[in-house]
Amino acid sequence: MAVAPHALTGDAVRARLQGKRVDVSGTAFKYALMSGLAITLTLLLVLIWSQIDRGGSVLTDRGWDFITSKYSSLSTRAGIIQGIIGTVTIALFVAGIAIPVGVGAAIYLEEYAAKSRLTRFIDVNIRNLAGVPSVVYGILGLAIFARGLKDITGGASVTSAGITLAILVLPIVIITSAEAIRAVPDSIREAGFGVGATRWEVIRSHVIPYAMPGILTGTVLSLARALGEAAPLIVIGAKTGFFTGGEFGDLTGGFQALPSQIYQFARLPENKWGASTAAAILVLLVLVLMINSFAILLRNRYEKKR
Repeated sequence: MAVAPHALTGDAVRARLQGKRVDVSGTAFKYALMSGLAITLTLLLVLIWSQIDRGGSVLTDRGWDFITSKYSSLSTRAGIIQGIIGTVTIALFVAGIAIPVGVGAAIYLEEYAAKSRLTRFIDVNIRNLAGVPSVVYGILGLAIFARGLKDITGGASVTSAGITLAILVLPIVIITSAEAIRAVPDSIREAGFGVGATRWEVIRSHVIPYAMPGILTGTVLSLARALGEAAPLIVIGAKTGFFTGGEFGDLTGGFQALPSQIYQFARLPENKWGASTAAAILVLLVLVLMINSFAILLRNRYEKKR
């Protein structure tokens, strides 16, 4: 007696829903991913704990004095306020340049530009630029912004560093924003066009709000990378020793940033500067987490609206 094909299909679906058939490959892949996540988190916690163990005494003994003091040749008096000011200023440059330009480029490529060889060529080059080593961007910033546009940027200044790091993370912002926009269902666009909305009205009122969680995720990744980069800053000319500048609002003078200060502390004798190095790392980590937390709160707000 022949059995109808749909009956076999129904039995297979029923068996899978009831869990009578084990997906060995899928289960193995799931546990492999979970193991990788557990190992990564364990290593991260070990690294954080090692820095707390080394630098926690500096933060508890000196407190705000370590954060608000300027650089000194004595480890017991050296502070990181100049590095904090430089890092925050660089973050403002990245947020003010890379995010609007990157999101705008992603909107144009996904919503306005025709699918052609030119757009595919641009897309491939953007993805290639995302993998270029950061020191190459440092050389670019040194040649163009620190030297070529010295009269405008002030040379080896926080302005040159901010623009360079904004260009460094721009491909990441474009790629993540384009992926988020591409994930918006076409039915949302069609519904907007169906009630007579223009293309820009559909993008502004429907596409961007729906894609905003993914866009904010890209901004979190870009800011985290920009704030942790040391090589481009050193190439451009970030100060790694004693200097009297670095005041907030000084965009054309010499500057320091937390990554360059950590690099300088790490070069000094371990027995005297090891604790200060670890404490500066902890402050940078807290600063990055604060900025990321703000972006995550915005992302969760847009997800609730969606």
